[in-house]
Amino acid sequence: MLTRSPHDVVVVGAGVVGAACAYYATLAGLSAAVVDRGPVAGGTTGAGEGNLLVSDKEPGPELDLALLSTRLWRELAESGDGFGEAIEYEPKGGLVVASGQPGADALRAFAAAQRAAGVAAEEIAGDRLRELEPHLAPGLAGGFHYPQDAQVQPALAAARLLRAARLAGAEVRLGETVTAVRTGRDGSVLGLTTDRGRIDAPAVVNAAGTWGGALAELAGVALPVLPRRGFVLVTEPLPRIVRHKVYAADYVADVASGSAGLQTSAVVEGTPAGPVLIGASRERVGFDRTLSVEVLRRLAGQAAALFPVLAGVTVQRAYRGFRPYLPDHLPAIGADPRRPGLYHACGHEGAGIGLAPATGLLISRQLVGKQPELDLTPFRADRFAAAPDGGPGQGSGSGQGRGTASGPDSGSGRGPEAGSGVGQGERRD
Repeated sequence: MLTRSPHDVVVVGAGVVGAACAYYATLAGLSAAVVDRGPVAGGTTGAGEGNLLVSDKEPGPELDLALLSTRLWRELAESGDGFGEAIEYEPKGGLVVASGQPGADALRAFAAAQRAAGVAAEEIAGDRLRELEPHLAPGLAGGFHYPQDAQVQPALAAARLLRAARLAGAEVRLGETVTAVRTGRDGSVLGLTTDRGRIDAPAVVNAAGTWGGALAELAGVALPVLPRRGFVLVTEPLPRIVRHKVYAADYVADVASGSAGLQTSAVVEGTPAGPVLIGASRERVGFDRTLSVEVLRRLAGQAAALFPVLAGVTVQRAYRGFRPYLPDHLPAIGADPRRPGLYHACGHEGAGIGLAPATGLLISRQLVGKQPELDLTPFRADRFAAAPDGGPGQGSGSGQGRGTASGPDSGSGRGPEAGSGVGQGERRD
């Protein structure tokens, strides 16, 4: 039997971005619902490392978003009720290292531009790197310390944000698949139809991760979200031998690259529970979940080259997932002018966990008609050109772009069967 449930806004996706959208919506006084065909953090968020980074972002809209989110994560962690401890918030800082002088020079120029944009970055000479990380390989040319970088446990963060939203009156509907986005005769959103019933709301937030393109398609618009696979290695529990988020300078170039081919770069960090997390790889292979021994071999070798002490450590497991990738590496955030009442909060690639609070706050500002803290023009969902035949443009949200989950930074080890599901198409009332 179909049931009706009126809300001010319904968020599709119970990962950390969707949870943040629901949290800030309720904080703004709105009645919210969250729907996901899987569990909390069952898709994009569930296999993330939990990185909250400014160090890997060049000056521009994404860095502005990251700086805002860095402040919001800190405020959340310090808000009381054990929030910071519950999500394992660690303001441990990041350390980016270069093996040779050309890499060190490039890092210096990159950091100078970041400083001008408000990032704290301290140059560390090669002979001082081991003061920060005693187990680093000798002979590195130098690096930069980024004290604003931090880490959370992503599934716990999503759960805690949703818990806070629930306490403020939000309804969370798990194991429920969206089958249609309902619209009125004027084209504006009226709510959703799911396999369990009807959810009435004048606003729908697309926080469906790599399924974002498919959900947009249900609403009759194109969003070119594609999956970008990544792997993570997890070691046995160890004493705290890695103190910061440590990565090689070429990681920054890999993040910014649009290549579909395999890219790997050393990214190593410890966790409060003891295991060391090792990444990062990137490749566009659709939703192929095949375990790649070659990728795992590369990651292990690069991590051991950076931290020789890891060469004798046991890797307990590996997992993979799919980052929600958009062609220009910026997420889609805010109201979609093509479909009144539709808001997007997806396509963050590997930065979704770090950018979640800012995304949620900015969406909530639009929902209540207030001026957002940042200009959302660079994040507009309609910024991608249509194909000459009038169809979806580059990287269309159809085909292999239909999925949610992610890789090392905000990944999923659950594949396309998890996360926010979608069904057949748009429905007009």
